[in-house]
Amino acid sequence: MPTSRRGAISRRALLKGMAAGTIVAAMGSTGLYRGLLSLSGLGVPSAWAQIPGGSLDPTLITKYQMPLVIPPAMPKTLRRGIPRNIDYYEIAVRQFQQQILPSDMPATTVWSYGSANHPATFNYPAFTIEADFRKPTRVKWINDLRDGDGNFLPHLLPVDPTLHWANPPGGTEGRDMRPTFASTPGPYTGPVPMVVHLHGGHSTQESDGYAEAWYLPNAANIPSDFATTGSFYDTFRALSPLGADWEPGTAVFEYDNVQRASTAWYHDHTLGMTRLNVYAGPAGFYLLRRGPGDLVSPVLPGPAPKVGSDPFGTFYEIPIAIQDRSFNADGSLFYPDTREFFDGFAGPYIPDSDVSPIWNPEFFGNTMVVNGRSWPFLEVEQRRYRFRFLNGCNGRFLILKMSNDMPFWQIGTEGGFLPAPVQLSQLLMSPAERADVIVDFTNVDVGTEIILLNLGPDEPFGGGTPGIDFTPADPGTTGQVMQFRVIASPGRDLSRDPGTLTLPAFNPLGAATNTRQVSLNEVVSTIHDGPVEALLGTLDGDGNPVSLLWDDPITENPALNSTEVWEMYNFTEDAHPIHIHEVQFQVVDRQPFGGLTRPPESWEGGFKDTVIAYPGEITRVKALFDRAGLFVWHCHIVEHEDNEMMRPYFIGPMPAG
Repeated sequence: MPTSRRGAISRRALLKGMAAGTIVAAMGSTGLYRGLLSLSGLGVPSAWAQIPGGSLDPTLITKYQMPLVIPPAMPKTLRRGIPRNIDYYEIAVRQFQQQILPSDMPATTVWSYGSANHPATFNYPAFTIEADFRKPTRVKWINDLRDGDGNFLPHLLPVDPTLHWANPPGGTEGRDMRPTFASTPGPYTGPVPMVVHLHGGHSTQESDGYAEAWYLPNAANIPSDFATTGSFYDTFRALSPLGADWEPGTAVFEYDNVQRASTAWYHDHTLGMTRLNVYAGPAGFYLLRRGPGDLVSPVLPGPAPKVGSDPFGTFYEIPIAIQDRSFNADGSLFYPDTREFFDGFAGPYIPDSDVSPIWNPEFFGNTMVVNGRSWPFLEVEQRRYRFRFLNGCNGRFLILKMSNDMPFWQIGTEGGFLPAPVQLSQLLMSPAERADVIVDFTNVDVGTEIILLNLGPDEPFGGGTPGIDFTPADPGTTGQVMQFRVIASPGRDLSRDPGTLTLPAFNPLGAATNTRQVSLNEVVSTIHDGPVEALLGTLDGDGNPVSLLWDDPITENPALNSTEVWEMYNFTEDAHPIHIHEVQFQVVDRQPFGGLTRPPESWEGGFKDTVIAYPGEITRVKALFDRAGLFVWHCHIVEHEDNEMMRPYFIGPMPAG
């Protein structure tokens, strides 16, 4: 990865840097990983300033007390009239309590998905949707954020109504806009809009979860002047062959599963609210299997959980969603309710300045949560395991490493298998990226306890090496992710040594027919030295960035079935994970402004849907745009996405108007 180009010293970096820098320098690079872990038990709190958060001190949360939850597969829904060759689900999002913190602490109120016909399946993260190659998956997505009386439930977290957001109170004419105010408003407390995006899907436009195709729950007390659906809900309902099944509070999406076997995930994608809706819990894995792009057990470790599986059972293929969260002493989720939390700016806010009162440009939780539990443990046998890692954090880049230096064998990314396995000492993962890896515990002594470390920073990532270009995460909290406990294996491991695996044939894309230039930009306040929004855009004829808002005219319009190279110029100080909906792309190269190109990283050799665009660099990706319609591309730091760092794009001839 490139050397960090971030010139500014952040508030958090300044707090941590004076003491931590001395310690890191004294360790040297070779002893950094073990040294950081050992520091967490040596009583050196001055080395890492605690990340601000809720009223619950993360150091009071006992680590490795609870076993990892392994989400079973989502059960299908039986319904007359559904063809036998279609897997049909009815999946709702609901509010419930879950024990995320250790059992001696309070439960946490969360949202998540579950089968509407199987109440016991509601879990954070959601159960896994298992899909088959070329067998369509049809889902009736239900917004069921209602109480027992059928009235709407307000958001668990503070919603900033000054952004360009869904804005249901604006009614039909004012929805999906940035409203104006005569005085600084408080948080929005009305019904919550939702729309589901299958991240990694090769979806038709009506099933992609477009940010303005949201819908409110079918609640009894929705104010009569509220918009109950987004600007594009009716448009996509009319386009969908399943539109007749879209009832109030629902949408029916179908995924044809024609792409390679891969690790996708599903989550909310509502305009201006994704950061809050996803932080509240609703997300789950979507695993596409079989077909010519897959390998099966016993070549790879398995089995994976099935419908009805014990979430604490024995499995050798395990999806692992890593997130950072903060909590209050009563167990509730903490998310900042004022901009002052981010950089100390206490106002004035909109309308008396250009600074939103609640929105934070980034958020970093102080507690690591894995598959819905804080700092869990997993007993692993002396054999090989397949872990499908997801960075589900809002804005945190992860650098994962085993505390005993054992390697990862990465076999896949977002778009399926790599051309060949890659042995790595650590995994760099930006928000929304997935890594399909094999870890071999065969020769690890029984009784060994291994910590999965996080060496990424507790602040925005700009590239570089932990301990040299930036201070790693707090080794006592966010620098630890989960624990593996090695036990004896009762049976023979039939999976193959990952170093000898032959992965499915990889067919690269053909030559590009067009190259377009896009830009990543940041807007600083006119009254305060801090960002007020992040933007995407284009470049002018002199190579200068042209920043564009969400509702500016579409500038990216690939021809249907064209192959294009997108050159992403990052004019900001930080790295951004850029996600392009509908396609899987190949990383072509990266190039510092005015410098030489360098090839993709070894683990980027396959197809991807999310790529790290480093500051001061051009990141080039190549994609085939083979499905007509309206889609989006955006930064997957969801605080950025929610405040203008998302743009619509259209494949094929655009309809008039």
